[in-house]
Amino acid sequence: MRKRIIAIIIMVLLSVSVVVSPSSAALYTVKNGDTLWGISKVYNLTVDELQSLNDIDSIWIYPEQTLQLKNKEKPNQQHRIAKGDTLFSIARYYHITVAELKKWNNLKSNLIVIGDVLAVDASAAKEKPTIQSRKQPVSVAKSPTSTGKSYTMRATAYTAYCAGCSGITANGTNIRANPKLKVIAVDPRVIPLGTKVWVEGYGEAVAADTGGAIKGNKIDVFIPTEGQARQWGVKTVTVKILE
Repeated sequence: MRKRIIAIIIMVLLSVSVVVSPSSAALYTVKNGDTLWGISKVYNLTVDELQSLNDIDSIWIYPEQTLQLKNKEKPNQQHRIAKGDTLFSIARYYHITVAELKKWNNLKSNLIVIGDVLAVDASAAKEKPTIQSRKQPVSVAKSPTSTGKSYTMRATAYTAYCAGCSGITANGTNIRANPKLKVIAVDPRVIPLGTKVWVEGYGEAVAADTGGAIKGNKIDVFIPTEGQARQWGVKTVTVKILE
């Protein structure tokens, strides 16, 4: 009788494991307490792969947000370059090499321009430019690595619901009503209010707030929830001024 009970328990556990197995899932809905790191471990992905699949450039996710877990089919064999794309991330997405991407698109460097269309299959390869076309001026994509002044700063995090917080920033932005905004508090003597910046590990943001403790090379990044703000902790980050 005991052996039979144990066998039944094992069968139930096996059936449950089949139900919750993530291997066939293509989408995931974020729940309270989820992190990209935790989700990546369950679905055998890296955090970078999750960010690439979902076109996000930070580690922050929100409850009820839907995440793509697998590459979508691209029947047109072309990819329109979006903000945050690199040759490496595009090649990984389509399971090809950077060398193939450069060959099919006649690229001589790793610079790409937002809005341009790349061939991601040999059948869609572009014709080689003529000698005359090579003399035409070439536009260069701007990125956080090639624009503006850079700072190394101490970065903490805050929410719109901290003690004494009104939810209205120094420049009048209502961050309680707009929790997905990327906003940082700065010392205006170092970074003027209204400046667009890129913060390592946070992404592009606007210097829209100040703080009594934010002096010199210090910033405070706005995080929607207290739990995520605690996860941020205290970091030393690179801050780039965007043109």
